Amino acid sequence: MTNITANIKKLAEESPNKAAIISKSQTLSYKEWSSYLCKTANWLHSLSVTNKTAAILLPNGIPFLQLFTGASMAGWTAVPFDLKWKAEELKQRIEISNPSIVITGKEYYDQIASLHPFVHIWEDAMEEICGQSTSFHIDSERNRPFYMGFTSGTTGIPKAFIRSHRSWAASFKVNHHDFKMNEKDHVLIPGALIHSHFLYGAVSTLCTGGTVHLLEKFSAAQVLSCIEEQPISTLYTVPTMVSAILREKRIIEKPIKIFSSGAKWDETSKLEISKIFPQLSMIEFYGASELSYVTFLADEDIAGSVGKPCHGVEIEIRGTDGRKLAPYEIGKIFVRSELIFDGYLSNETIHSIQDQDGWATVDDMGYVDDKGYLYISGREKNMILYGAINIFPEEIEKVISLHPDVEEVAVIGLEDQYWGQIAAAVIKGKTDALELKRLCKKHLASYKVPRRWIFTEEMPYTAGGKIARAQLKESFERKVISH
Repeated sequence: MTNITANIKKLAEESPNKAAIISKSQTLSYKEWSSYLCKTANWLHSLSVTNKTAAILLPNGIPFLQLFTGASMAGWTAVPFDLKWKAEELKQRIEISNPSIVITGKEYYDQIASLHPFVHIWEDAMEEICGQSTSFHIDSERNRPFYMGFTSGTTGIPKAFIRSHRSWAASFKVNHHDFKMNEKDHVLIPGALIHSHFLYGAVSTLCTGGTVHLLEKFSAAQVLSCIEEQPISTLYTVPTMVSAILREKRIIEKPIKIFSSGAKWDETSKLEISKIFPQLSMIEFYGASELSYVTFLADEDIAGSVGKPCHGVEIEIRGTDGRKLAPYEIGKIFVRSELIFDGYLSNETIHSIQDQDGWATVDDMGYVDDKGYLYISGREKNMILYGAINIFPEEIEKVISLHPDVEEVAVIGLEDQYWGQIAAAVIKGKTDALELKRLCKKHLASYKVPRRWIFTEEMPYTAGGKIARAQLKESFERKVISH
């Protein structure tokens, strides 16, 4: 299967009345969902364009998923655009992605009409789509690109990444093989579909026969009510959402899997979320936008480890000279699998990060033990060079997160005339530097204890919901050096 939608026709024939998507305003059966997709694919196929790329500027909802998945079925590449982007940001991403068409709602038309010559209003396009055939022949032989997304990169300049069908098809196998997900799952998607974590959660469920419960926007109270009232088996989330859910102080006595992207769960968070969900199963994995899944932890909990390689994934630790390192030696993590993305788009050319043997790295550093478990030391670009010593911020963050009054923490390297760089801890929470210093001294070597402590009301975030380290570093560098 090299088209991710290849299974949907069969699902519609075998379980026509089964719910595919449940939203606040609508429920679609698999028969209806298959019909929607075929009609959408036929409509796209009828357009006279050479570059089969469709940009989607729509809010969370069934139309977004219909266009994304219908484009995938048609052999097109879908490019989700964020409604939060300003005109300049939209213009920049249109220039990078060069879409044939842009599809948006009536209320958003004015903000994009002047930026692209072929803007289709969804309400009008829907009328044309409704008149199309309910059958479509899928070309499942060719492994086409189907998804273009954007990462902000370290500079803040957007980079377009490309994925082809084979990469997500391989990820679906990991869902089944390692995470024990199947067609019986009811999956709650509470976040924006512009975020690849939530988009993947929804589309993978729909392509493998499960039921998606879709929220228009995130609300912790609504998430918990949905889990209580609906047969939800799996929740996709990100760390910021988990923090909001914890503040609700409710207890739900139902078995549930939580699928969270971002950093490894610390013990305090695990304990707190387990109080809300006593029958919780946490799906812990290590991965990256470029690599997809890399390793996962099954039921066993190996202290500090992110687990063993996922189904179909190989890992290797290499030194600076490129040689493979022995267990417990820290080096750069290299990955080989079919899950890896095609590459970054630049000047209409896809640039792969894989070498000639298929290996790729995102410059994360770590080591494996003698049983094959992987441990992450940190990301090379985050590493702080304190004198001649390498310090990984992630190690310090784990310790600071142990304090119950710390909501969020990011450790960054700030320039220092004497040391080169010093560690600075940026804290959101109601505590003080003295308490945190004591905690760090208890668990860390003295040179790893942050030299600067900065307290903030709010953290900046990337589009993916992670703390924007580069932005933090930039905003605090001048303030700290001036003292």
